[in-house]
Amino acid sequence: MSLLGHLPYELGGTTRMISPENPTGEKGKACLWEPNPSDPFLEHSDAALDLGKGYKVRPFINVRAGETAVLADIKGMGIINYFFITSSLENYSELVLRIYWDDEDHPSVECPLGAFFAMGHDSQPHLVNSVPVVVAPKKGCTSYWQMPFREGAKFTLTNDGPIDSFIVAYKIQYKLKEVPKDVGYFHAQYRKAVTSIDDPNYVIVDEIKGKGSYVGTYLAWNALSSNWWGEGEVKFYLDGDTEYPSMADTGTEDYFGGAWGFSNMDTSDNQTFQNNEQAFSYPYVGMPLAKIVNDRAPRKYSLYRWHLLDSIGFESDLKVTVQTLGWYPNFPKYKRYKPLSEDIASVAYWYQQEPHHPFPVLPDLKVRWDR
Repeated sequence: MSLLGHLPYELGGTTRMISPENPTGEKGKACLWEPNPSDPFLEHSDAALDLGKGYKVRPFINVRAGETAVLADIKGMGIINYFFITSSLENYSELVLRIYWDDEDHPSVECPLGAFFAMGHDSQPHLVNSVPVVVAPKKGCTSYWQMPFREGAKFTLTNDGPIDSFIVAYKIQYKLKEVPKDVGYFHAQYRKAVTSIDDPNYVIVDEIKGKGSYVGTYLAWNALSSNWWGEGEVKFYLDGDTEYPSMADTGTEDYFGGAWGFSNMDTSDNQTFQNNEQAFSYPYVGMPLAKIVNDRAPRKYSLYRWHLLDSIGFESDLKVTVQTLGWYPNFPKYKRYKPLSEDIASVAYWYQQEPHHPFPVLPDLKVRWDR
């Protein structure tokens, strides 16, 4: 069925939204408070003092440094269709989003807020125009990933940074409906590492156990070497693959939908495309950031690939990697791949049946900060 084709069949049902104005999502329980800025629960209500109850009394919350806020704690069965969030903090890597399904002990989503929305460079916020994820001016982050649950759903937001997030606005919209037993749960896992010349292989995700479907990759890539960086293959190790994968994409640029170095220049001499990447953002593929900050700083690239029409199924296990390869000098006369040391953060997105394998320990904030 097409993206819009299901709408005539979606009549009735029970839709709910959790927000600061209705923290529980209950029927008829939104906008209940009188303005009272001296109450910490209503600290943003001063602008409504002249108007009173029902006039934007609690539109935001404050997530203080070192604290964890429970954004939603839903009981019952249903599916989350829409999630919006924005924050007054400059660095979204300081905020960690965690999502738990059905009272599980380990989160199925654990990710710095910006990276989850394909915006993983703190110093370079940018727009994203895609089907499942949108970032609109200014850092308004929207997710349309469909997230079913059978017993409950819990969203938390942790502020690992040194500064209070004075404003956090959010909305979580869901439908209370029957969820079939064979439907998969949504997962997203963050990683960050620096590859080496001796081992130019970055692990996007590993130790996925069970039956599922891989649906997306996001990379926040800091190019630490000069010249071209995107020759490495993206590899999928499926269902018992060890040394060799079952699927190998033909190069980083190809996997993310580009070609010839993402260049916006004539590539006929095979050299002018280097360091001339053109940013783009489309429904299923994109590089919405291609930034050379200055001649002494790493070049920064934001890349996403959503497998919405070509999801990658697995029966028992999955591992995904990307190589960091460029060219040695004097290409094309000396045509040899050059292993690169690159600084990469990633988010892998997939659906699977629970339980899932616990994630690796989330990298410390000092590692996640990306200026």
